[in-house]
Amino acid sequence: MQRNMTNKKLDPLETVLEDVRRIYAAAEDDLPAVLCRDILMNALKVKRDDLATLDLKVLSRALSEVRHAARVFKPYRHVRKVSIFGSARTPASNPTYKMAVEFARLLAANDFMVITGAAEGIMKAASVGAGAEKSFGVNILLPFEQAPNVILADDPKLITFKYFFTRKLFFLMEAHAVVLFPGGFGTHDEGFETMTLLQTGKAPPMPLILMELPSGDYWTNFDRFVREQMLGRGLISHDDVSLYNICHSPREAVEAIRFYYSTYHSMRLVRKQLVVRLERELRDEDVAKLSAEFSDIIDKGRVEKTRALPEEANEPLLQAKPRLVFRYNQKSAARLKQMFLRINEMGRGA
Repeated sequence: MQRNMTNKKLDPLETVLEDVRRIYAAAEDDLPAVLCRDILMNALKVKRDDLATLDLKVLSRALSEVRHAARVFKPYRHVRKVSIFGSARTPASNPTYKMAVEFARLLAANDFMVITGAAEGIMKAASVGAGAEKSFGVNILLPFEQAPNVILADDPKLITFKYFFTRKLFFLMEAHAVVLFPGGFGTHDEGFETMTLLQTGKAPPMPLILMELPSGDYWTNFDRFVREQMLGRGLISHDDVSLYNICHSPREAVEAIRFYYSTYHSMRLVRKQLVVRLERELRDEDVAKLSAEFSDIIDKGRVEKTRALPEEANEPLLQAKPRLVFRYNQKSAARLKQMFLRINEMGRGA
């Protein structure tokens, strides 16, 4: 209250300077304040570098879009979300559209939210199935096709981006699974982006599901191309093919996502140790089996049980969860995903 009364007496410049002083006076262990200082310093460096007007426009708009989107998603960070991609040109009469509606409906019934591009076709189908309350719209400004659908047009969870790169950031940063229905260039762009980030470890392992009708061959042909042309020529590893899987019904896909988070909860890299948070504690003999089965991704030592590390204190809601920790060599994200699936199998009998 005192701050508000003080600010009323200050002109805009003095108000800004007061905020800057507060940020710079914060302790060095106050990570948010340190990061805010970095942002301020980079803004000053932009002026010093005398960048072109176009560069300044890109930087300004990108920061504005990221800030706004983060503010919209922040209240929902505790809810798991599934990013859904597919053609904007799929009509409501198409069986694939109806599959997307049912898939999103089942997700919402299992306490997931959905993230779509907010346009027509598969994106609208997912919004219809999940309902506006459990849907995010991550729209893009285009001269055609991409106006928000009626489900999300006036929803506060609709975010409109100018740049594809900022939009992609939130599609994946906020997702706990990615699902692709048949689509065009944009769908494959998002699909390959996801595969690349998963393969390189730039995104945490998560389910990547390719949805196909029981009698369909869209993703079957894609999988054949990957195996024959990419794997067959040695351009990817055999384990990389396990980064995605094809599902032929909404229930099968939802069960695959639910199973992925049945015992495994999340991961965090702390210095050189990978901390794996769990929904339930594994038996000692199962932890020993993990060390043996996945020794190829353990840098040294073995997988061990642990409590929350001091570095995890900024995640209070996760403090009580049991954990595994090991030195991850960061050589195969696909193998790490296989480890998490094995943990889930072990969790069934824990």
